[in-house]
Amino acid sequence: MRIAELWPDVRRVIVLAIPVALAELGWMAMTVVDTIMISPLGPVAIGAIGIGNSAFYSFAIFGMGLLLGLDTLVSQAFGAGDRGDCHHSLSQGLHLAVFFTIPLMLLFAFMPPVFYALGINAEVSGRAGSFLITLSFSTLPLLLYGALRRYLQGIGHVRPVMFTLISANLINWFFNWLLILGHWGFPALGVVGSALSTCLARVYMALLLAGFIWWFERKTTAGFRAIFRPPDWTRIHRLIRIGLPAATQILLEIGAFGAAAILAGRLSPISLASHQIALNCAAVTFMVPLGVSSAAAVAVGQAIGRGEPALARRNGFIAIGLACAFMTCAALAFLVIPGPILRVYTNNAGILSIGTGLLAIAALFQLFDGIQTVATGALRGLGNTRTAMLVNLGGYWLLGLPIGYMLCFRQGFGIYGLWWGLTLALIAIALILLYSWQGQSRCPQPVCEAARVHSA
Repeated sequence: MRIAELWPDVRRVIVLAIPVALAELGWMAMTVVDTIMISPLGPVAIGAIGIGNSAFYSFAIFGMGLLLGLDTLVSQAFGAGDRGDCHHSLSQGLHLAVFFTIPLMLLFAFMPPVFYALGINAEVSGRAGSFLITLSFSTLPLLLYGALRRYLQGIGHVRPVMFTLISANLINWFFNWLLILGHWGFPALGVVGSALSTCLARVYMALLLAGFIWWFERKTTAGFRAIFRPPDWTRIHRLIRIGLPAATQILLEIGAFGAAAILAGRLSPISLASHQIALNCAAVTFMVPLGVSSAAAVAVGQAIGRGEPALARRNGFIAIGLACAFMTCAALAFLVIPGPILRVYTNNAGILSIGTGLLAIAALFQLFDGIQTVATGALRGLGNTRTAMLVNLGGYWLLGLPIGYMLCFRQGFGIYGLWWGLTLALIAIALILLYSWQGQSRCPQPVCEAARVHSA
């Protein structure tokens, strides 16, 4: 196929991907802002919010992952022209978000003592526990936001998601300024103030997306009230059947980096803070292919819903190509200008020295990180979420973390050893998932998940 013939498909994926990628950057910017604004309190505070965030996201993201089934069901139903089925899936996604909030909050309540049991620095553990308990109150608005966002993306309305995330950063920044060091007569709450600001930003995000959906649905036959339906356990089970492997895959991936943060916590506070900041840098670049991954899931799912498997395959490869191009540029930036990047966060000489080496390692895995996340999204558009789950299990937990632990603690490489283990995992995961997409997209089965929904 000539480039001129391919361009309309490339443009379609780009139009979907750019707002979602910017939204993911907006999501990541909250953590970046938290880290920057907490940095005057020193390495202990930086390490505390790093540990607290890792613990929170390792499980909250599992709840968000359960809602990824909406990517498949909503996009395929929308591609098939069945708007009522889109509403049905969203309503059950909202029920699922509410149901899952309670066990998550109970889990967070029991986690702070675990930090001490894992041997993390005592001062870091104390602050991390306070941060986590406060942050846990954002669980419900976060999950509601997740369901509303997946619906909007599935029907192709991606700009409201972008606007919501970018504007939420202003809310987060303002309350960080107000509550971390104390301004306008408010107490200086430190890491707890940072967690409170995140909670308020997430309430804003859920309410704003609900407002956007009301606006978009106001002229439809059923209107916004179509979303308010009683639980349909058959549809909830369908969402879980698709979302559970996706949630497990995310838990395995985020959990691996959370485990790395916990292992880093057994080193010095400087090593932990360097790990947190360098990982933050890598996470910022990762947000772009993560957004492209969501666009790939939607573009592939809608093409499958329209009964166009060849277009679905083409959309997936276009998305992978876009991610590769961006991550190559990111790798060059990490190699050429590590100092200016790190100084955005801190001027601590020890952190800058260790962080420069960590960014050099991060440069090596950028391309593979982009491939693996977009291939995961493309497979999700087909309705396949199990492959990525199994590959992440083997890549991170059977290969990357054991090797990283050995290099760090047994071979004396310290924090660099942990990062080399994670790099090997990412390379293996990316190559296997790319091979899986190459094979499964040739003859996608099922051809249309939405067709099975309608026949159920």
